[in-house]
Amino acid sequence: MPSQGTIGDRVRGLRLNRRMSQAQLAGPDLSDSYVSLIESGKRTPTPVVARLLAERLGCTTEFLLHGIEPRQRIDTELGLRHAELELQHGDPSVAADRFSEIVKAADEENAMLTAHARFGRARALEAQGRLGQAVEAFERLRREAAAHPERLADLPLTIALSRCYQRAGDRLRARDLAGAALEQAQRLSITQGEIAIDLAAALVEARSERESDSPELGYVRRVLDLTGVPEVVDRSGEIQALWHASAAAAAGEDSALAVRLADDAIMAGRQTRLALELAGVAMHWARLATAPIDEAERLIASAAKAFAAFPATTREHGESLIVHARVKLRADDPVRAGELAGAALGLSHDRSGTTPAEAHLVLATVALSQESGQEAATHLRQAHELLDALDRPVFGSDRQAARCWRELGDLYGRAGSRPQQTAAYRKALEAAGVRSAMAGVTADATVSH
Repeated sequence: MPSQGTIGDRVRGLRLNRRMSQAQLAGPDLSDSYVSLIESGKRTPTPVVARLLAERLGCTTEFLLHGIEPRQRIDTELGLRHAELELQHGDPSVAADRFSEIVKAADEENAMLTAHARFGRARALEAQGRLGQAVEAFERLRREAAAHPERLADLPLTIALSRCYQRAGDRLRARDLAGAALEQAQRLSITQGEIAIDLAAALVEARSERESDSPELGYVRRVLDLTGVPEVVDRSGEIQALWHASAAAAAGEDSALAVRLADDAIMAGRQTRLALELAGVAMHWARLATAPIDEAERLIASAAKAFAAFPATTREHGESLIVHARVKLRADDPVRAGELAGAALGLSHDRSGTTPAEAHLVLATVALSQESGQEAATHLRQAHELLDALDRPVFGSDRQAARCWRELGDLYGRAGSRPQQTAAYRKALEAAGVRSAMAGVTADATVSH
């Protein structure tokens, strides 16, 4: 049975295969000119007309509209869901392969399913950290979405691109894309749901912590006010059970049940993912120097509670404790700030990322406020060693490391360690990608013990 990529191609192929003229296919109900318009792609048949044509051409309506038979389509739908589960709860590289297989199998026979599979593959590349390939895939899909809006929405693609550019260190491009996405979301009055949360995350991550109110931050605040940070529980056991049951149903050739079970697993995981993403938005909001202390305290406490519920978010939990400690410093509560920083250190077993260094920076700040110079020097030295041990970013600058080095320089200045202060500021510029500006500058980078 012919399976060309458009409805018009399939109608024409089936008609010629059955040696029918356009007038014969039109019959008494349609005109041959209308059939001609359908075959040329200038008209899309209504569901009623599609059923009528399918009966005369001896195929199913599903095949005529989508290019694949009902069983084949449901198997493709199931493949998409299992690939999505692999992306969210398994191995992103396996997910990328599964999405690619669907793209190859579907080809142009079903443009919508193919577009969703390509979107899934792009997200899987992003999840693997293959940002260059992910950006290329998202950009290509975005261009196609502008030409074929019935296949894939443009807004999620723009948000995904902003997220990728932010991770790659191109903050200006990330901000431009997030701003474009915001304009579209506001035109459509989108302030709740998955797209709103994804957009809020992209907007707040691209902002400076010292930035004052802006339309972008206003949108983030509205999303937080409307949704908050919901309480969540770890449903990973339930998700895995549903996923396995779906696979078992598929093996038993009950594809319809397999799809429903996979949908249940995806929905359970989506609720958790969105709750954790909101916790991340709340954490970034609490970091803002302009955030009212009471509001920052409420949001970061909720975020820390959400991250604490999941073993997989231990790093984020530690990060949230540091943000909470900084809020406490702003609130003039150094004792509680020190306790939170100490708890964050206890979570940072692998000593990777900036969280352990930030914990020592907070503890050094507390020690300096209590005029405990020796203790402050110890924490400054440990922070310096941890920052020195960080891997350099593959792409662009490391804004978080730059911020830590700058803070370390400020604290060295408060402690009266001028050579170390200069060295830390130089490191801050290097982490921010500004190496040439410091060419020829020498400073004693030795940390006194």
